[in-house]
Amino acid sequence: MYKTELKKSILASVFSLILLASFQNVEAQTSSLISLEEVKAKALDKNKSLKISQQDYAFAKAQYESSRAILLPQIRLSNTSTFTNNPLNAFGFKLLQRDVSSEDFDPDLLNNPGDVENFNTRIELMQPLINVDGWKERKTASLSLQASDLQSQRTEEFIELEAIKTYMQLQLAVKSVEVLEQARVTAGENRIWAKNNLVQGLIQNASYLDMEVRVSEIEHKLQLADSHLKNVSEYLSFLIGEENKAILRPTEELVINSLDEGSEYALNMERKDLLAMQFAVEAQEQMFQSSKMKFIPRANAVANYEWNDASFMGFGANNYLVGLQLSWDIFSGYKNIGKIHQEKAQLEKVNLEKEKYIEESALEVNKAVRQLNDAKKQIELSSLALEQSKEAYRITNNRFREGLEKSKDLLYAETKYHEKELEYAQAIFNFNFSKVYLKYLTQ
Repeated sequence: MYKTELKKSILASVFSLILLASFQNVEAQTSSLISLEEVKAKALDKNKSLKISQQDYAFAKAQYESSRAILLPQIRLSNTSTFTNNPLNAFGFKLLQRDVSSEDFDPDLLNNPGDVENFNTRIELMQPLINVDGWKERKTASLSLQASDLQSQRTEEFIELEAIKTYMQLQLAVKSVEVLEQARVTAGENRIWAKNNLVQGLIQNASYLDMEVRVSEIEHKLQLADSHLKNVSEYLSFLIGEENKAILRPTEELVINSLDEGSEYALNMERKDLLAMQFAVEAQEQMFQSSKMKFIPRANAVANYEWNDASFMGFGANNYLVGLQLSWDIFSGYKNIGKIHQEKAQLEKVNLEKEKYIEESALEVNKAVRQLNDAKKQIELSSLALEQSKEAYRITNNRFREGLEKSKDLLYAETKYHEKELEYAQAIFNFNFSKVYLKYLTQ
């Protein structure tokens, strides 16, 4: 009877291992290897958030281009067809057409001109000469363009950081699955050993059930870890702008970057986002100046050349007009004064926002430095804890097989060992990302 039970147990374990191998083979077929350099390159090329940022820059550039209107002439071509029996207009049209004769001064004809047609073709030009508020607005557009360019570059740096972080998370997720798969193998071996001893009457049924519970717990954790791996893989595919149905797997393993940290970290005031905020403040300063300059007179040169004819698209009589236009908005119903107050308040706001952002950035750098130091210490402690738990598990396992330890003691040692493996992997991730993040904050 014992031999029959033992045979069934061995066959069941072998069958489970075959299914596991098949499952792993299917996973391998649906996996796609990718390197960190590939991830960074694809993210900078295809990421949608980055493309949106580039369109923001294109919009700012278009705004700057439209501000050229304050410097360049405006030219307009028009053709107007007019039909009238208005005495005044009718006589005026004849004058424009240079077609007035002595008969046209007949009072009856003047009073009743009949239907008169005029086709006017005109080219008009206006050249801005003095427009101080417009010049300030153009300067605003120029500064805004520079700010947008810097912000777009900073977005590139952030997308690269996010890609590196997600790649590291993928490494950690793969490592977690590997640790739990090894834990499942170990738990399966212990269950087989316990089953054999149960059949032979060497252990109690409760000890064997402890092994069964342990296997179920690991299966559940492995399922969660596998789901997390797929989630990270899908997010990485999203970051690099690819609809990849295969599970992405890193070509590089999760290893410690150099622990030597001799650099002094401080907030770099030349950082692109900080420079962008400074340009934004300067742009608002120009807008404030522009609102005050609206009280200064404007000067424009105007000119037109036109043809008037009784026939459509005719070019019979021609004339020109050249002049200088001066305009001064003396009072616009408090509109300009209100605009000054509005731009002044906005200027104070962006100045405060800049100061707040700089202070928060400095705090973030200090926090990141402490996190890096903590992560370095965590690696050292986790490494020691892993070695200790590994040795404790080895000793407990040997003593259990000699009948000197209970199953609960073995399960506790095994659980502790695999927990420390996962904690060590997490410590490596924390340290590696802390270094990358601190570089991002101080570059």
